[in-house]
Amino acid sequence: MHADSVITGLAARLRAETSLLHRQAEHTGLMPQLLKGKLPMPAYCRLLRNLHALYSALETGLAHHASDPSVAPIHLPELARTMAIESDLQALHGHGWERDIELTPGAADYVRHLQQLTLERPALLAAHSYVRHLGDLHGGQVLGRVVSSMPGTSDGTGTSFYAFAGDVAVLIRRYRAGLDALPQDDESVAALVAEACSGFARHITLFDELA
Repeated sequence: MHADSVITGLAARLRAETSLLHRQAEHTGLMPQLLKGKLPMPAYCRLLRNLHALYSALETGLAHHASDPSVAPIHLPELARTMAIESDLQALHGHGWERDIELTPGAADYVRHLQQLTLERPALLAAHSYVRHLGDLHGGQVLGRVVSSMPGTSDGTGTSFYAFAGDVAVLIRRYRAGLDALPQDDESVAALVAEACSGFARHITLFDELA
């Protein structure tokens, strides 16, 4: 964080306090290969399969609690990625991807955690939405261009994950405004920051497992 930065809301607080873990995740396990466009297609499909399980659990929870004030501001259905990843896996791996590609232990544990939050602490789902959905809108757009240059995807096949309906910059502004519309009391903010840090740590574990 720059010396002149001012933390004025939850969105800025999350960015500031997760930045180190975020950078670590980007340089962990299979990610350096992916960011260079050199990840073999079977490894990329393994990544998508594991991310699909996370998104499915997360987005099911968000939809279930869409009217909850601690979820509603950041529940933007147009950000949902589950179906897009299914389309990509069907295109890149083919029929049977869900059966053929196993979840890593870390991904399976992450899914269970998201399901538990859905049942017991749905407000914390917003932290994991921040990790995934805002990341998709920011770095995911750069990553989408990299993936589009990989063998097997250069004609646009299997890149639905990175395609959003509407202006991405507008979606980013809406999402950040949604974060700042969530409960802002000290306890709620601290819990969301801690949960977002946990989310990045879980991604580090997953990326190491997939390397």
